[in-house]
Amino acid sequence: MVELVTIDRLGHRGDGVADTASGPLFIPRALPGERVEVERDGDRGRLLAVLEPSPQRVAPYCPEVGICGGCALQEFEQTAALGWKRELLLDAFRRERLDVAAVTDPCRDAHGEGRRRATFHARADADGRVRVGFAQARSHAIAAIDACPLLAPGLRGALPAARALAATLARAAKPLDIVVTASEGGLDVDVRGLGAPSEALRLKLVQLADRLDLARLAIHGDVVVERRKPLIAMGRAWVTPAPGGFLQATALGEETIVSLARAALAKRRKVADLFCGVGAFAFRFAETAEVYAAEADRKAIAALDAAARKAPGLKRIRAEARDLFRRPLTAAELNGFDAVAFDPPRAGAEAQARMIAESKVPLVVAVSCDAGTLARDAAILIRGGYRLTKLTPVDQFRHAAHVEAVGVFQRP
Repeated sequence: MVELVTIDRLGHRGDGVADTASGPLFIPRALPGERVEVERDGDRGRLLAVLEPSPQRVAPYCPEVGICGGCALQEFEQTAALGWKRELLLDAFRRERLDVAAVTDPCRDAHGEGRRRATFHARADADGRVRVGFAQARSHAIAAIDACPLLAPGLRGALPAARALAATLARAAKPLDIVVTASEGGLDVDVRGLGAPSEALRLKLVQLADRLDLARLAIHGDVVVERRKPLIAMGRAWVTPAPGGFLQATALGEETIVSLARAALAKRRKVADLFCGVGAFAFRFAETAEVYAAEADRKAIAALDAAARKAPGLKRIRAEARDLFRRPLTAAELNGFDAVAFDPPRAGAEAQARMIAESKVPLVVAVSCDAGTLARDAAILIRGGYRLTKLTPVDQFRHAAHVEAVGVFQRP
C-alpha cells in the first residue's frame, strides 16, 4: 500500500518515524519534517520519494547507501546528526527519571581518519561465487562492496585481503567473518567461522599472508603466522592486542574519550581502571598516577602487562584478570583509590556500580558505548550519593545510531 506521510522524528535506530492513525511507521532514510511517499508493510515503510525534503538532507556520498546496512543516516547533515545523538543520550537518562541536560556537552565528532577496524562477511553462493562485504540492511544477505569511505587509510588494503582469504576459505559454504585491524605493523586479520584448519590449509594461509603482506593472520584467535608485530600506540606504550581484541572504533575516538577522562582525573595519584581492555586508559593514567587495571579477558591483560613492562616513564601499573560482572571490586577495595574509571561492554557495569555507590571513592569516570546501560549505572551512583557534574557524548560511529559517552561523578 502506497501512502503519503510526514516524518515526525527519528527513532532510536535512525529510522524516520511517522505517527499515523494505526501507530508509528518506521521509514529508513527519511528525516524529520519531510513529506514522503512510502510503500507500507506493517509498521515498516519503504521510501519511494521525498516530496518535501528537510533542509538537513544532504546527498549521500556512498553508492551502497540503501543496500549496505552499515549506514543509517548518511543523508542527515552531520551537525544535525550530532545534535540528535546528544538527544539519544538525554532520552536514555530521562527514562531513568534523570534530567541531565544542564551538565551535558554538545556531542563531539570523533570520526577522525575513520574506522580502524572492519568486519567483512564472506559466503559462497550455491554456484560457488564468493561474496564479500557487509550485511545488507535488516538482512543476513551480504552486500558485496568495492570500497567503504568510512575506513581509515590504514585499512586501504583490507577489502582485497578479505577477498583473497575468502576465495581460499569460503568454499565450504560456511559464512565467515574476517576481522581486519589497521596496526602500525600493517593489517592484522582474524578469521572466524572456519573451525580448526588442517596443516595443509595452515601452510596455504602462511603463504597467502606473505603474498598479501599481512602483519598477522589468525583463525579464531589462534595465530597462524605473525610476520610483524601488529602494534597499536597507546600513550607511551606500544600494545600488541590479541587477534580481534577490543579497540575503540577510531583512533580519534580513543584519544577524545581518554582526554575527557584524564581531564577529570587530573592530580589523582591512585586510580582504578576497571574493564580496562588492553590499557587505552591505563597507559595514559599511568603518566601521572599509579594504576590498578582489571579486566576479565586474560589475553587483554597479558597484552597490557607485556606493553607496560616496556613502556618508558610510567608509574606502576598492576594488572589483574578479574571478572567484574561476577566479582566486582568491593567497597573496601575501592576505598583505597583516589578515583575510579570504568568502561564496560554494552551490558554496562551494574554490579560494579552498586559497589562503587557503597564506597567512599571521591571521583568516578564512567565511559559507555550504550546510553541505556550508562543511564542505569548513573542512576545507581546518584542514588548512592554521587553527583553527575559533566556528561559528554562522543560520536565515533558516523552515520550510525550509536553514541559513546563519558560521565564524571563526584561525591559532594
